[in-house]
Amino acid sequence: MPQVSQDALHAALETVIDPEIRRPVTELGMVGALDCDADGRVAVTILLTVSACPLKDKLTQDTTAALAGVEGVTGVTVTLGVMNDEQRGELKTKLRGGVAEREIPFAKPGSLTRVYAVASGKGGVGKSSVTANLAAALAQEGLSVGVVDADIYGFSIPRMLGVEHKPTQVDDMIMPPVSHDVRVISIGMFVPGNQPVVWRGPMLHRALQQFLADVFWGDLDVLLLDLPPGTGDIAISVAQLVPGAEILVVTTPQQAAAEVAERAGSIALQTHQRLAGVIENMSWLEMPDGSRQEIFGSGGGQDVADSLTRSIGSDVPLLGQIPLDTCLRVGADQGMPVVLGEPDSPAAVALRGIAKGLASRSRGLAGRSLGLSPVGR
Repeated sequence: MPQVSQDALHAALETVIDPEIRRPVTELGMVGALDCDADGRVAVTILLTVSACPLKDKLTQDTTAALAGVEGVTGVTVTLGVMNDEQRGELKTKLRGGVAEREIPFAKPGSLTRVYAVASGKGGVGKSSVTANLAAALAQEGLSVGVVDADIYGFSIPRMLGVEHKPTQVDDMIMPPVSHDVRVISIGMFVPGNQPVVWRGPMLHRALQQFLADVFWGDLDVLLLDLPPGTGDIAISVAQLVPGAEILVVTTPQQAAAEVAERAGSIALQTHQRLAGVIENMSWLEMPDGSRQEIFGSGGGQDVADSLTRSIGSDVPLLGQIPLDTCLRVGADQGMPVVLGEPDSPAAVALRGIAKGLASRSRGLAGRSLGLSPVGR
């Protein structure tokens, strides 16, 4: 039997992706001892970031399958170890792009991540449902997507996206759980049971700052922030921490809701943020005969878009209208976004259309370095 080469084994391990960090274990320094005896039996040690890694079973399975596929290998034994402090420090520095200290990557001038702050003037308009489904739809489009549940008091994103694992903490760096190919972080992952969060403004700011700086997001194409209703502390903190974030305003057709939604959008005048557009939710109920029943009236979304356009002086489009659909509610309760679970339903079609529009938008130059330097005459 020919001897199995170390190069072949290492090449196989390059295909093993850490399920949390989404990078090869070889790149992350997670491969310890690697040996193969004359009979083709392989013994490998995989170094976990922390001993309580929630996905260590999957890591073991993937490592075993990868090595077993190498020609000449007759058996695989995977031993799980734990990184020491020095190895964890090297990993954190590598993940932060060679920078040891914490920073918010999305606030850098050269960041290519589009950040959308999903806002509403009042609660109950379906802002979180829209956020969860847009995230899943954008990920389905092939984009790398993250969601920050910034509604500290009324967190609901983990349930809506079906998050099953808690974050893994590597010293002061947090690995967000992934569900439906979306990275997710929420205060609900750190609160035992269903206990309420009773915090004042400064603590809200600190929590959001940690979610943005201490969480390892990787190279995201899009980051969605599910804001609490209104124009309070979190909305102000987003403007301070991620000044390049664009605002998506969610409203219903009802005129009373539309008037309040205008206030949420008008905060852009004070914070100098860009308004990406307006989304109208609960627009109508499709009847069995094909007609539409406008439960909450009509025109609210367009009115908000028109009013904000006049106030800001630049076009604020109505990005789409989402009909009332029981599939949307059922999917949220079950942790299966309707765009994935019932892709042909009316709500899913509308949400995917909005996501496609956001995915195809060209990125502006505001806040980005053009790499130019002044030339003297």
